Amino acid sequence: MMDEKRRRAEEVIQAMLSPEHIAAMEDPSPRSFASEFPRLAYEHAFVDLWTRPGLSLKGRSLMTIGILVGSRNERELNTHFGSGLRNGLTPEQLKEIIYHATAYAGFPVASTARLIAAEVVSNSATESSI
Repeated sequence: MMDEKRRRAEEVIQAMLSPEHIAAMEDPSPRSFASEFPRLAYEHAFVDLWTRPGLSLKGRSLMTIGILVGSRNERELNTHFGSGLRNGLTPEQLKEIIYHATAYAGFPVASTARLIAAEVVSNSATESSI
């Protein structure tokens, strides 16, 4: 069962993360600070959560982005806006998430998310035209 979950987690990671983010997760250096962190993040987020039935990857991305906007997690937002696009969210849907966040997280928080999303969408458009 665990091997199947790990196989599925690898498929999810390949589908939703950029090569740069995958490489960062695979930091093999045992000397790096908190060197167990990448493994723990992989096992909890991808093996245990992203592979669960009940929500599509697109739905999970939508929910994750909303949580990250509300918690002001700019670093992870950068990753998850890109993952959301890879999981089927459109730039228009990302805009709607940001508009909706103005009522629940506030304009300053949504404004920051807007800047991050704009950069990710712009980079995504550039990458897809190459």
